[in-house]
Amino acid sequence: QAAVIPGTLAKVVAKYQVKKAALLFEATNEYSKSEADVFRKALEDRQEKIRTSLAAADQARAEAAAAGDERQQLLTDARNQAREIVASAQATSDQIKAESGARGQAEYDRVVGAAAGEVTAIRQRAIDEASARIGEIVFDLVTKIVGREVDQNAHQDLVREAVSALNAEAQKGGTR
Repeated sequence: QAAVIPGTLAKVVAKYQVKKAALLFEATNEYSKSEADVFRKALEDRQEKIRTSLAAADQARAEAAAAGDERQQLLTDARNQAREIVASAQATSDQIKAESGARGQAEYDRVVGAAAGEVTAIRQRAIDEASARIGEIVFDLVTKIVGREVDQNAHQDLVREAVSALNAEAQKGGTR
């Protein structure tokens, strides 16, 4: 019964039971003094055993509580560390995503710029080739219409004017 009652109350109950047994023993007075001493010694030993058992139980309970607290603290620390790792990984992921987006945009701008430069160069070559061919066609046409040979050097200014007008018209068409 004493083991069921917690802490200090159990100690008081055990001490009371030993004194009660000793008093009952003395009251009956059926035993000799040496037998009473043996009985008293047995009761005191029993009381001491109960006391040490209760102290050991209290210490074990305190150690278990401390171990539980330590375990809880370790779990809390582990959870906090896991949260920090996840937050760090998310930040790294966001940074890599932003850098990749910036690199992708830069590459897109470079490719579009290069393509625009190529388109402009090709357009200019086409205009130059068309201008040269138009100059030849106009010269041949003038020669046939007039019926005589036209001095190419004399009419070069007319051809240049036509080519310049064509270039100007192409430039207007390219900027719209």
